[in-house]
Amino acid sequence: MGQSADLLSLFDDEPTLPRPAEPAPVPAVEPALTPQAAAPKPEPAPTPKPADVPSSAPLAAATGYSASSIEVLEGLEPVRKRPGMYIGGTDERALHHLFAEVLDNAMDEAVARHAKVIKVDLDADGYLSVFDDGRGIPVDPHPKHPGKSALEVVMTVLHSGGKFSGKAYETSGGLHGVGVSVVNALSDHLDVTVWRDGFEWRQSFSKGHVLGPIQQVGPSKKKGTLIRFHPDEEIFGVGAAFKPARLFRMARSKAYLFRGVEIKWTCAPERITDATPETALLHFPGGLADALSERIGQIETVTPAFAGRVERKGEAGAVEWAVTWSPIGFGEADGFVSSYCNTVSTPDGGTHEAGFRAALVKGLKAYGELTNEKRAGLITAEDVIANAGALISVFIRNPEFQGQTKDRLSSPEGSRLVEQLLRDPLDHWLTESPKQANQLLGFVIERAEDRLKRRKDKEVQRAAATRKLRLPGKLSDCSRQSAEGTELFIVEGDSAGGSAKQARDRTTQAILPLRGKILNVASATVDKLRQNVELSDLALALGVQPGNRFNIEDLRYERIVIMTDADVDGAHIAALLITFFYRVMPETIRQGRVFMALPPLYRIQAGALSEYARDDAHRDELLATVFKGKKTEIGRFKGLGEMMASQLKETTMDPKKRTLAKIELPSDEAEIEDLVERLMGKKAEARYQFIQDNARFAVADLDV
Repeated sequence: MGQSADLLSLFDDEPTLPRPAEPAPVPAVEPALTPQAAAPKPEPAPTPKPADVPSSAPLAAATGYSASSIEVLEGLEPVRKRPGMYIGGTDERALHHLFAEVLDNAMDEAVARHAKVIKVDLDADGYLSVFDDGRGIPVDPHPKHPGKSALEVVMTVLHSGGKFSGKAYETSGGLHGVGVSVVNALSDHLDVTVWRDGFEWRQSFSKGHVLGPIQQVGPSKKKGTLIRFHPDEEIFGVGAAFKPARLFRMARSKAYLFRGVEIKWTCAPERITDATPETALLHFPGGLADALSERIGQIETVTPAFAGRVERKGEAGAVEWAVTWSPIGFGEADGFVSSYCNTVSTPDGGTHEAGFRAALVKGLKAYGELTNEKRAGLITAEDVIANAGALISVFIRNPEFQGQTKDRLSSPEGSRLVEQLLRDPLDHWLTESPKQANQLLGFVIERAEDRLKRRKDKEVQRAAATRKLRLPGKLSDCSRQSAEGTELFIVEGDSAGGSAKQARDRTTQAILPLRGKILNVASATVDKLRQNVELSDLALALGVQPGNRFNIEDLRYERIVIMTDADVDGAHIAALLITFFYRVMPETIRQGRVFMALPPLYRIQAGALSEYARDDAHRDELLATVFKGKKTEIGRFKGLGEMMASQLKETTMDPKKRTLAKIELPSDEAEIEDLVERLMGKKAEARYQFIQDNARFAVADLDV
């Protein structure tokens, strides 16, 4: 029999039932093969001696496991033994699933156009009654079960019902023939009244067992079925009872799903503890459009709702839908899609939702082509559904669900039916209202562009993380994760790198030692540039990709500091590095991210007085001023590696005391390009000419 979600997901945000497995077949003892039935053997085996024949009797006796241990559950015993297999558990949600099973049967009669009215009543004693004015369950003797009426078979035999062949119902929520028999098995008392063939019939049950034969009460012109039951406390716990508010929402949801039915609700006032009405008539001619309107309330939408219903011509099948889009989302969620098949809720979606998404995407893309909006090609189902509020209901013959609780539709027909029947109405809706169609298309395209941007950001983060994992082994990185306030010192050689590592602030300062002079990129080929290990390590440390793929946002440090020895070789290495940044990553210089450290060349000391000099001119200046008339000791640093870590920190790396020179480009780009080419290019004669034009020789003393 059919089932219903305990509430349309439009009104109930509770977690769904765990999906149980299909009911397993009742275990049976397989008889042993007789000698006549055994397969013939090529050669007879030698007859063992009596002492050689093993006996299983002692083992069976020892373990207590023998043929008598094999149980055979009959009738509805499997349901009472393992209720979770049939209704997903024994909690409150499973308890209300009993109502869903009975209500689905009544709805199947309504959808088949045999019933117009369904009555739901919860009385003071906690008994729940469901009536429909349909054809009534058959009461004549069942041909395969002599002595039993069809009614008794339906109520007491698993996998019995009128929905297997499709002759009695073109579409239905019930498929397995276990729904109402499960309700009977898990109720401590259940009464069935049937009005059919001009008579009223009754039969009662308890815990799945018949309390007496079916009785013909008397003549009646009425028709329909009434099932009245009370849940068994042995199964659901002492005090377990139906919640009026939950039952009411479930009944209302069914009324939304089939606009041709009236559901009359009544409840004993003593059982109501909230705003649930005692009586109500649930009838919604607008169907899902009414449900969506109630769900979204006054939430701002991009366009009016797109809603409708289409039936397949010539065969069973129908689709009803209602969808709109909101720029601010719907409550706690950006969007929602609630789907149903044959009035059964499918909270886990399925093929009908896939067809719904496909129809929307293809329709919007087609409209984009019609209006020459090329960006419509970016649209995916994710963009269309992201901020959508949608209800989709399908009616198909013999649907396939996952599990007895039918949380997900798996019928391939669901996708084809929805996409086929929805496309034409969608195309007409878009072309008839170009203004709202353009608004919707623009809104969805924005979602697509946002999605692509987020994807790109994630790729950048992932690439940065990957590069971080692949950082060169000689890099001593800083501990701060963000680039803000961090510095990468590019130093000359391992010796200088060792001093710099001791002198640095580990939180914000990273050290990358170079092995000698790097490649001159101004005169190197592209292949040489790619193969150069030192430059590849530098790019990895910086977190960027060179050339056209360079992105300043990927830079892992706020400042890049070139720190080389204060001599000719150090100046040459600095020139090579500046050329590298200018040619391969010019944006680092344009945005003021590249600096030169200014380490001292001399240390001048006179007693307790000590000063550092950057070069010869600075040394002479200090001797003529600060140290004038004093006996001094002058020490010359041959390289950064010879400086103690404390001296290097004090003079060059401590932001509070050091001096950095920012590398800047002149406003005339052509001028700097010409200068780089002359000094660093392949033509040696150009460099020689530059030296001749700019060098000033004033040699006073020559020590050979």
